[in-house]
Amino acid sequence: MKQETLSVTYDDRISRWFLWATLIFGVVGMLVGVIIALQLAWWPANAGVSFLTFGRLRPLHTNAVIFAFGGNALFAAFYYSMQRLLKTRMWSDALSYIHFWGWQLIIVAAAITLPLGITTGKEYAELEWPIDIAITLIWVVMALNMFGTIAIRRVQHLYVAIWFYIATILTIAVLHIVNSLEIPVTLFKSYSVFAGVQDALVQWWYGHNAVGFFLTTPFLGMMYYFLPKAVGQPVYSYRLSIIHFWSLVFIYIWTGPHHLLYTALPEWAQTLGMVFSLMLIAPSWGGMLNGLLTIRPVWDKVRTDPIVKFFVVALTFYGMSTFEGPMMAIKAVNLISHYTDWTIAHVHGGALGWVGGMVFAMTYYLVPKLWGRKLYNPDLANTHFWISTVGIILYITSMWAAGITQFSMWWAKTEEGLLMYPQFIESLLQIKWLYWVRLTGGLMYFVGIVLCLYNVYKTATAADAKTADETVRFVPERDHSPSSLHEILENKSFVFSALIVVSILIGTFVELIPSFAIEANVPTITAVKPYTPMELEGRDIYIREGCYNCHSQMVRTHPTEALRYGSRSYAGEYVYDHPFQWGSKRTGPDLHRVGGKYPDLWHYNHFMDPRSTSPGSNMPTYTWLKDNQVDLDLLPEKLKAMKHLGVPYTDDDPARARDNYLEQARKIQATLQQEGVQLSEDAEILALIAYIQRLGTDLKNADPGELSGN
Repeated sequence: MKQETLSVTYDDRISRWFLWATLIFGVVGMLVGVIIALQLAWWPANAGVSFLTFGRLRPLHTNAVIFAFGGNALFAAFYYSMQRLLKTRMWSDALSYIHFWGWQLIIVAAAITLPLGITTGKEYAELEWPIDIAITLIWVVMALNMFGTIAIRRVQHLYVAIWFYIATILTIAVLHIVNSLEIPVTLFKSYSVFAGVQDALVQWWYGHNAVGFFLTTPFLGMMYYFLPKAVGQPVYSYRLSIIHFWSLVFIYIWTGPHHLLYTALPEWAQTLGMVFSLMLIAPSWGGMLNGLLTIRPVWDKVRTDPIVKFFVVALTFYGMSTFEGPMMAIKAVNLISHYTDWTIAHVHGGALGWVGGMVFAMTYYLVPKLWGRKLYNPDLANTHFWISTVGIILYITSMWAAGITQFSMWWAKTEEGLLMYPQFIESLLQIKWLYWVRLTGGLMYFVGIVLCLYNVYKTATAADAKTADETVRFVPERDHSPSSLHEILENKSFVFSALIVVSILIGTFVELIPSFAIEANVPTITAVKPYTPMELEGRDIYIREGCYNCHSQMVRTHPTEALRYGSRSYAGEYVYDHPFQWGSKRTGPDLHRVGGKYPDLWHYNHFMDPRSTSPGSNMPTYTWLKDNQVDLDLLPEKLKAMKHLGVPYTDDDPARARDNYLEQARKIQATLQQEGVQLSEDAEILALIAYIQRLGTDLKNADPGELSGN
């Protein structure tokens, strides 16, 4: 009996659009990265303009690389590979294009709001609540289309790449919704519903898993589809892919607390994060080996084919990063690496090496398929490979060296047990030359992606380039009995998806619920009081200017930290911090005990010209703060929002907010006036000084018995 032959016309235009967006926004994101690298090496590059400072541009860079470059790339892969793996056109062309334009508008909104200082102050989740809602809606549109396509598929089983795509769609939805819970004050301002230690745990449950399920699982799905196609070989081991997938999905969700080792986070949560991070080596290396062993039969192609070259480099950096990360999660190693440039090296090894390598390999594979002609210049693709690879190596090795130098100097002691380098600026001056090396590496990587965009443009605009959608004819699969339990699961998309959700929720519940349900995790310190209206306003300015990108507010539980910054930080000190501001990098010193350390005039001079108080500093000037005026009419709404979040303001505090603000402002104003500094009572710099002077001062009146419980 002759079998029926079916035909399907794929929607390749959506893949072409997402590929263009990937490269265009990739150029933009890498350019911003080059700019902020220059700013760290040479502070005048901040240009003395508020929206061009490092603190405001750094979130723009991270969002552009993760969500614009990486996001558009994974969507291009989704739309191209899912249609071919499922042998059907996307469920809805309309939803595909709503997804495309919605995502690009979100990226543009981020590019406008972040330089303007409109930010939540939470790393990798800085976008304010209206954009968060838009992200949720567009993600739902994409998910409906993806699962709708799975439902109408013309094959029985789900190939391994689809498993990783499903895990991405479901897990990112959970992460984004929970971490983005906030109370709006205005259209451009909100406060996180979580505070202090609990907010830190939720943020890094989100932050590390955003890396895991936005920059790892979908790119592994890309590897499992595009790598076998590019080398003409089947995946090395189907069984290894099963182990790789389920162990990765289950283990990854537990690892977030390793960002918070030696902090005020409860010890049990830190230990869980460390243990599961170490376990993560096994599935990660299983995936790397599955990829590299797939290439082994045609290893000679590495010499000539830029696609295979990028795959090999991507997998190598994936293996390196997924070994380095768990090692950095060991408490003794984390004490060395955290807050230093070593972490920056680790992050960029994953972002530029793994993610970038996968994107470029996919791009060079897809371009001839999508435009029906050979790549314009294969030699240029090889040039791109070498310039990018050398750039990555320069970038990472310079930051490794900087990180080890920082740690060595921060912890060095004299024979008398005193700090050998008591001034933080000494370590910064020692590594400045390495920032120039980092800039060189970043600039090379930027040049590489520009070459890639040019190569793709010339290919797509050639006279014989085609833009028609591909139509294929195929014979439907014959029904067959599954040979294993997992094959049964591959045929049951709903059950498969449900098991993924269960896998990620186990770790989520075990780590998060006790942190909120057990009061002992955040012991009370009676002396800790809510911020005054002026201090709260100053804190908002601190967040707006992105100060958390260079300063931490967490003195870790180690004697050397206390020797440098003051007594260690306690969980109960942060109960009114919506959001927390512990930071993840020290380009400048920790600030948690800085309150009262210097007079108001010192802080004023420091913001006007940091080099007047700290010679050699690479901190930008903030001269606009003396001219900008605080919106005093908004203060009552801010206090009301905080009161809704459980901050113990009285019912009368919002109504008295303006008067209380001005009373405190006039005291600082008068102090500065005695030194010849004339400022209006509503100048923003006064509020920022008030906040800085408050940091860490509550402990002066704390009960020692309460501190012992922290």
